[in-house]
Amino acid sequence: MLSPVYLLLLLPLVAAQSYHWGPCPDPMIQPGFKIQPYLGKWYEIEKLPASFERGKCIEANYDMRADGTIRVLNKQYYKDKWRVVEGSATIADPQRSGRIGVSFSYFTPYSPYWVLSTDYSSVAVVYSCTDVLHLFHVDFAWILGRSRFLPYATVQHAKEILVREGIDVFRMTNTIQTGCRD
Repeated sequence: MLSPVYLLLLLPLVAAQSYHWGPCPDPMIQPGFKIQPYLGKWYEIEKLPASFERGKCIEANYDMRADGTIRVLNKQYYKDKWRVVEGSATIADPQRSGRIGVSFSYFTPYSPYWVLSTDYSSVAVVYSCTDVLHLFHVDFAWILGRSRFLPYATVQHAKEILVREGIDVFRMTNTIQTGCRD
């Protein structure tokens, strides 16, 4: 039996997230995904709410380490200063290379980072889902661009990909990418 105290402790964690009853969907990932052309800088265009992303000018930079893991460097401008966090990513199954695991601490397990679609040169659609006690799931979704701004039609097409895979995009918000000082 789930303790009411435990549920109360979980509420603040999911309040700034997008959550739904039931298990995580199992979306299709990009067939034949290749990590090498995906590496480099991506700018966050839109996202589902994420408590760890409250700033503007959000970007992620991916590069390969000598040991075969992927260095993840996330950056955002929040409360008048740049905030940078470094993590690590791995591809556990080369047959499903679009399903990447990302962790930002030695003490936390790898979280899903699934590339649903990318052309590698302009846009990527990424999804993550965490199942909570088989009662509900917490969604994360990002539309990323190689530039700070994407055409409206490109963003709409990215949202259509998410919707087609059963992912609710109603709470997606634009990420402010103006006034960014690199």
